Amino acid sequence: MTRPPLRQLLAEARSGVLVFSITPPRRSATEERIKEIAEVTLDRLSALDLDGLILYDIDDESDRNPDDRPFPYLPTLDAARYYADHLTGWRQPVIVYRCVGKYPEDELREWMTRAGPEVLSVFVGASSGGKSVHTSLRRAHELRAEFRPDLPLGAVAIGERTDEHLRMLAKQDRGASFFVSQVVYHVNETKNLLSDYFYECRARGAEPRTVIFTLSLCGSLKTLEFVRWLGVDVPRWLENSIRHSADPLAESYRQCVAIARDLIDFCEHLGLPYGFNIESVSIRKAEIEASTDLAAEVAGMLRDRR
Repeated sequence: MTRPPLRQLLAEARSGVLVFSITPPRRSATEERIKEIAEVTLDRLSALDLDGLILYDIDDESDRNPDDRPFPYLPTLDAARYYADHLTGWRQPVIVYRCVGKYPEDELREWMTRAGPEVLSVFVGASSGGKSVHTSLRRAHELRAEFRPDLPLGAVAIGERTDEHLRMLAKQDRGASFFVSQVVYHVNETKNLLSDYFYECRARGAEPRTVIFTLSLCGSLKTLEFVRWLGVDVPRWLENSIRHSADPLAESYRQCVAIARDLIDFCEHLGLPYGFNIESVSIRKAEIEASTDLAAEVAGMLRDRR
């Protein structure tokens, strides 16, 4: 049976969605190098049973965390431009992230009005309340409602925030029809969020929307440090497992598979629509290859539930 397209799966709040996320190449890369990266990426993804691709929009978040960034911030190509110019061979839908504070209203409006039917988006607000922005998240939602109400819109879900279920419902009221989580390492916090969100939806008579859980492999202690810098809560027991493993990447892979199984069972029991996003942001070949293996394994889990 042919699987419905991503837009339909999310509009109908279906479970079993699988997407893969990447970060565009650095802005300093040569045109030849950008073309090479795009070709290798498309070839790598072609064998995976995906419903779509996520393209991240990277912003400097040093205002949110004053500690030294474990990896330096390096500007990347604009996600929408990278897709339009270099990923023309990708035949599936694409979810283009927009850190809306980076864009003046007219630029954001122009992109929305020109986005094709294969494009979905996730709007991301400022990394801190004191950051100077061109367009606020609320204003971006208003622009979308006015100029492109048919553009499928998602929002970020952060399990570490205790009132996140209320934020999710507020974004849902402003047009968000699906959610993509921050990287999940703390399963209990994620379950708390899902439970709060599900029962608050029931109390309000609202339809729960699909929550797509982000899984990201951690192949080194520096990567683990960076994940923490981004605000992801890594339980001590999990950090210890990775830190003291002879093969941190293999241990991280094992834990991601366990997290996926746990969340599938929990969402199935609760009756909450769910999916997964396999994140690949490393430049290390071993981690890139492991992320595609993880996507293939999660795809197998989801096929068993569809």
